[in-house]
Amino acid sequence: MAKFNGRLATVVLGIAAAFGAAPLASQAATAADKVRVIVAFKQGAVSAGHAAIAAAGGRTVLDVGGFNAVAVELPRKAVALLQRSPHVEFVEEDKLQYAFALSDPSGPPYLPGQQVPYGIKMVQADQVSDSTTTNRTVCIIDSGYDLAHEDLSANHVSGENLTTSGSWSTDEAHHGTHVAGTVAAINNSVGVVGVNPNKNLNLYIVKVFDASGSAPSSVIAKAMLRCGMNGANVVSMSLGGSSPNKLQEKIADWLTTKRNTLVIAAAGNAGNSTVSYPAGFENVVSVAALDVNKAWASFSQTNPDVEIAGPGVSVLSTVPMGTGTTASATVGATAYEVNGFTGSPLGTATAPLANFGLGDHTDPAVAGKVCLIQRGSVDFATKVTNCQASGGVGAIVYNNAPGGFLGTLGTAVTTIPSVSASDTAGADMLTKLGQSATVTVAASNYALFDGTSMATPHVSAVAALVWSHYPNCTAAQMRSTLNKSAQDLGDPGRDVKFGYGLVQAKAALDRIASLGCGN
Repeated sequence: MAKFNGRLATVVLGIAAAFGAAPLASQAATAADKVRVIVAFKQGAVSAGHAAIAAAGGRTVLDVGGFNAVAVELPRKAVALLQRSPHVEFVEEDKLQYAFALSDPSGPPYLPGQQVPYGIKMVQADQVSDSTTTNRTVCIIDSGYDLAHEDLSANHVSGENLTTSGSWSTDEAHHGTHVAGTVAAINNSVGVVGVNPNKNLNLYIVKVFDASGSAPSSVIAKAMLRCGMNGANVVSMSLGGSSPNKLQEKIADWLTTKRNTLVIAAAGNAGNSTVSYPAGFENVVSVAALDVNKAWASFSQTNPDVEIAGPGVSVLSTVPMGTGTTASATVGATAYEVNGFTGSPLGTATAPLANFGLGDHTDPAVAGKVCLIQRGSVDFATKVTNCQASGGVGAIVYNNAPGGFLGTLGTAVTTIPSVSASDTAGADMLTKLGQSATVTVAASNYALFDGTSMATPHVSAVAALVWSHYPNCTAAQMRSTLNKSAQDLGDPGRDVKFGYGLVQAKAALDRIASLGCGN
């Protein structure tokens, strides 16, 4: 992380005169009195601007570099004075922005070998060769990349770390590795495949999040700049915040107009009509989320800035090695597809299957048995806790509505493995009460996440995939082609839920072949 180290040789009293006020550096300020802001200097006024910061009692904590801007900590009362400096273009609060995933790692069902996540086929990535993607670079701004991962280690990847946690090749938040897997998980004998699975695409990772999953806007702005300086064709940001940031907007404009870069960001997970940034900027593509049935995800934000959509519900992808979970369940000779509850301990239990009803009270009749529990009445943690308190050794909660589901135990601490199953699986298990049941929740290198964070890498990866076949197209033309070739969903034409619709790789490729770039 670059920091400003220039010598302040200017006399402080002279700078104070420029403000028309006594210097504030000598005024003690507690941590509560201080604020972190971004200060952008006017052209040719960098040195004078730094001196003005010092006179205001400020301390530079990040030099964005290349855009005459720094992040500064200073007394809150000094902000207005700094804004009036003739050397300063603007001052804005350096607010936090966040990774846009909704869930912690949830256990996918155990299936041997390699799986193709539903989103790969939904965006038509399986119909387009990625053999030409050696000419494209996707820059992922996120929480890092697990370089030791079995499905990621052989990619063409490099990066840098803008945090104080680990390195770009580690991922304490798990989020960036999940995003990267959707872009480029390798076609091998294990795990999953990404949109670009054959180790041809170039990846550049800029780590901005530590385990907290949040970072100041200035850090993300610097990451955007670093993407451009390292040859990114596509910048992918599964992140955002509720407030626009002038510096990020300037860099997004520069990436688009000066570096011919396509900038893509998540629309946000608030489930309302608010706008998240950087997705809301004119030169950033805002991505909404869909489920496996191409229905709008209820958490996905809806507003006129939404431009295109991608798969974002129960997306299976990579997480740092051993940090996810996988789940399985058998009763008698029948294996069932189940999901591990988030918060379930790892382990295996084998015992006779017993009907535990709704699990809303304890029952000694299930002691030493696996509890089969219907969803409803009380929360999952209560159901599993009651099973455990009754002497149960494992729990299977089946749905009271069609299909399977993901669930969490929240803050409850349990000691027995617990999984969720579909309504049809539960109905079938009810015919096998008393038979031997085995429930397993085990460590995994993969997980199911929800969020516009998961939709964004689908779009970013498709953009790189299609663009690699027609590298002479401009970023603006690629953006136009992706929008015009998207599968229209919802109201006819562009709408606030789906934008132009679901991104489609083969349709975009065919459109360029027949009509040319951007048409």
